[in-house]
Formats: sequence, C-alpha cells, structure tokens
Amino acid sequence: MKETLIDSLQDARRQTDLLFSLLEAGALYERPIPERHRLIFYLGHIEAFDWNQIAVSAMGEKSFNSDFDRLFEAGIDPDSTNLPTDAPTDWPKQAEVCAYNRRVRDRIDEILPDAPETVAEMALEHRLMHAETLAYLLQNLPYEQKRDPGRSQWVDTFETTNTPVEIAGGLATLGRDPEEGFGWDNEFPKHFVRVPAFCIDRYKVTNGEYLEFVKQGTKPPHFWTLRNGKWFLRGMFELVPLPLNAPVYVTRSEAEEYAIWKNKHLPTEAQYHRAAYGARDGEHEYPWGDEEPAPGQGAFDFQSWDPVPVAATPTSDSHYGVAQLVGNGWEWTSTVFQPFPGFEPSQNYPGYSQNFFDGHHYVLKGASCRTARRLMRRSFRNWFRPDYPYVYSTFRLVEN
Repeated sequence: MKETLIDSLQDARRQTDLLFSLLEAGALYERPIPERHRLIFYLGHIEAFDWNQIAVSAMGEKSFNSDFDRLFEAGIDPDSTNLPTDAPTDWPKQAEVCAYNRRVRDRIDEILPDAPETVAEMALEHRLMHAETLAYLLQNLPYEQKRDPGRSQWVDTFETTNTPVEIAGGLATLGRDPEEGFGWDNEFPKHFVRVPAFCIDRYKVTNGEYLEFVKQGTKPPHFWTLRNGKWFLRGMFELVPLPLNAPVYVTRSEAEEYAIWKNKHLPTEAQYHRAAYGARDGEHEYPWGDEEPAPGQGAFDFQSWDPVPVAATPTSDSHYGVAQLVGNGWEWTSTVFQPFPGFEPSQNYPGYSQNFFDGHHYVLKGASCRTARRLMRRSFRNWFRPDYPYVYSTFRLVEN
C-alpha cells in the first residue's frame, strides 16, 4: 500500500470530521433534507462503508457489530415521492456510534497497508464524495444549529457579461482505460465521440441572469430567499444579498426551462468534454492543461464554502477561454446517466452505478467548491435526479 494513499485517507477523515464538528448539540438527529437520512446516519455510514468494504469483504475480518454494519450500510436515492419516516429515537445514541467508529478506524489503520489498493481507493473516494454531500446537507440546517469556522468570505457583487465561445469540432474522449488508474465502473471503458462545432457560454449562468427569468414569473431556486422585497442567497453560514455574479444553483429541470426560454440547449456530456478538455493540439487532462491544479487556482478542493464570482478564477479557464468548467458548481448536461458501451459492474460494489441506470438520472460534470481534487479527473461522472434541488449544481448553455 502506497504511503500517499494512507496519508490521503487521513486527510479525508479530517474533512469529514470537520463537518461533524460544526454541528451544535442535537443537530445530529436532524433531517435537513426530507429525501435524505438524518445526519446521525452519515456519522456511522462512512466508517461502516470502510469496514464492510476493506475489513470484511477484502480482508475477511469478522464483524464486531453486525447490527451497525447493516444499519449504516446504504444511503437513500433521493426521491421526493418516497420520503423516509423514521424518528430520532429510532437511531442509536451518538456515543454508541462514535465508539463503533473509533474501533473501525483503529482496525482499518492496522490492516490498510495489506488491503487491495483498489478497495482502499474506493473507500477514500467514497469518503470524499460524502464530504461534499455532508456540506450541502449542512447548508440546509438552520444557522443556529451549526458553527461558523470563520472562513466565510463574500466579494462585492457585480454583473458579468456572458458571451458565446466557439468550440471547434473534433473528437471528445469519454471514460478511461484501466491502466490509467482508479475509476468507478461507470467511467470505463475509454471511447471517442465525434462532436460537431458548437458555441457554449463563456460563463456559468449567474444569479443575475437567472433573476431576469424569475422576474418573468418562474419559481425561484431553492437557495434563494425573499426578504422585504429583496432577494438573498442562503450561504452556508449566513444570509447574504443575492450575489449577481455568482453561479445560480438550480435543478436540471430549472436549467432546461431556462434554456428553452433562451432558445438554447444544455450541453451533452460529449460537448462538455470538448469544451473543457479539447484543444488544437489534442486533449488535456484539465481545462487549463495537463498539470495538476495549483493551490488557489480554482473554486474547488474545499477552497470555499460558497460560490465565487464566475470570472474570479481565470487561471482555470479552458484552452478555448471557457471559465470554470471545473469548479464553482457541478454542471448539468442533457445526457441521461447510462453505461458506456462495454460497461462492466464493479466486482467490489456492483450496485454503485447500475442501480441508477434507470433513465431518471442525468450526468453532471466538473466540480463544486466542496469537491476534492482527486474527484476532478476528466472521466469522473456525477449524477442526480432532474428535480433534486439541494446539490451545488450549475449550468451553461450551448448553440449548435
């Protein structure tokens, strides 16, 4: 086992521990999003996943608490038509869950050097995904139920002029090959899609642009609040006047309605790849080139709690000059989440992707401010239902 992977797991634990440390007393048993579990579930789930995948499945360990292993094993696919109905008293006491977590971590630390690297990487990335999921769960808690660590930062608002950018036609590479390193099963195999030339917005659609749509009578996004006739954004730790130059967080359905209003379209997954990674000399690993991102280069990797202006990170622009294709909010596409040709389910986690190949989930690409840099690889795919309003999801439009 590589030492860097062990160190990465420790860093990821610090990220998830930080989020739970922000909760005031009693908040752990709240359900900030109706479609999701109570927060106490996630306290046990991340460690139970490590235990079930690394210790039990990969290393043949015997369970020391099979009830908790099962209770915290699997989350919920958010579905507003089938809400959970459990009560806080249906869950174990916090002290019991923390004791389970400590024992899991102690044993994982002992056996991790001998565990299959692929399984360890899966557990690491699962934890990092939940570092983002927990963030938007906490975003929906009342402010009095969480502590501000003092890193909130807002800039003066101004409107940004969005202009179309021409993207040359060419091949887009989707997916990856096994020899390229770890990936989830829906990322394989690598294949190529020919994309005709098109135009795409330079910036993500902003709150200021979407405000014009709301003024026409459409429903405001979940993250907006109207107070005394003025619009505010519900930031992680405070309510702020609507930042007109920050990207608007919307559902895919809302993004599609806006696109129709503008007589444009959401990009396909292949169009996103062409705009983000395409260049005249081939393709790059990141929009800005092949080098890993430098600290502070973009709005990702836990750099901020809330979105930044759409033009605030010019060093992360793509070869074509398109801004923030990675960072500052996942981007909706028009592509239904489906397997690539030749897909094979993961042997370690067969339900990870194929349980969601149902025609009711759509692909998102990029990253948000709370996405770990490890998940910013070109082939990574995110997906959600089209009406799920809580995720840090943005969009931009294309013209063919």
